[in-house]
Amino acid sequence: MTGLTRLPQPGPEALRSTWRDARPARIERALAASSRRDPGGWCVAGATADVRTTSVLRMIAGREVVLWRDTEGRLHAGPGACPHLGAPLHGCVSHGTDLLCRWHGMALPSEGPSSWREYPAYDDGVLVWVRLPMPGETPADAPVLPPRPPQQASIAAVVTRTAVCEPRDIIANRLDPWHGAWFHPYAFSHLSVDEEASSPDRLVLDVAFRVNRTWGVPVRAEFTTPDARTITMCILEGEGAGSVVETHATPQGEDERGRPRTVMTEATIAYSDRPGFAVARLLRGGIVPLIRRTAYALWRDDLDYAERTYALRAGLVERTSVD
Repeated sequence: MTGLTRLPQPGPEALRSTWRDARPARIERALAASSRRDPGGWCVAGATADVRTTSVLRMIAGREVVLWRDTEGRLHAGPGACPHLGAPLHGCVSHGTDLLCRWHGMALPSEGPSSWREYPAYDDGVLVWVRLPMPGETPADAPVLPPRPPQQASIAAVVTRTAVCEPRDIIANRLDPWHGAWFHPYAFSHLSVDEEASSPDRLVLDVAFRVNRTWGVPVRAEFTTPDARTITMCILEGEGAGSVVETHATPQGEDERGRPRTVMTEATIAYSDRPGFAVARLLRGGIVPLIRRTAYALWRDDLDYAERTYALRAGLVERTSVD
């Protein structure tokens, strides 16, 4: 495959119908297979860059979680409320390996009770993780990380959005690549799934990333699910081969109406073996915002998809099935 290619964008009347391929039962089987892959209790809590010199709070599975770095830069996590009077532990500074509560200066964990214990935390250089096992999960020493290009030779961009749905609805969205050319014509075209190369554990497709209405970049990519809360797209052939897009779904808890909320965190890790990519890395301060803008545009649509999927499953709207 080549790089930038003249590929006039087809109009809706010229697109091939894909609804017969995107069978609900087929997507459900792939989703069931992914749900059996144990995350080991690990949840993505944000981007590596989110946790700096002061602490940040995250809500994960209905629990407040605080993340901070010690004076050596190592990542830590723990309950988000101070055990003294319940102060929220956001915006606190660290001293050594402790976190100092902003209300009265309690050093945690060294001055806290034994009930206030740190959670296992992991920084993979792009994302930060916290281990909070859900029912049925066996705690693992580290999260399951999909293959990535070398960090020192790639450009990483992370976006985060929240939706009223469950993690499975976000994963199901990515297990339906057939919607790409129809729902995101500004981003994708000439999409086809290679049925012979695909399986319930792997979707292989050919697709063109749109540059504008005239030009596109054709690639071959695969979708896999390393764990129940993660789905990864890897470019196999074409421009940017080796690049990875990881989509992680972290349960946040319920909103005031009792509906589940899920945080979608997507890490785009761009890579190319072309010599010019080294120059792109030097200009990543301008490139990363462009990657993030594209990801936000896609997820503006795809979270509508995920929320609708949840509403249908929860019986909030009526559905007539064709599968």
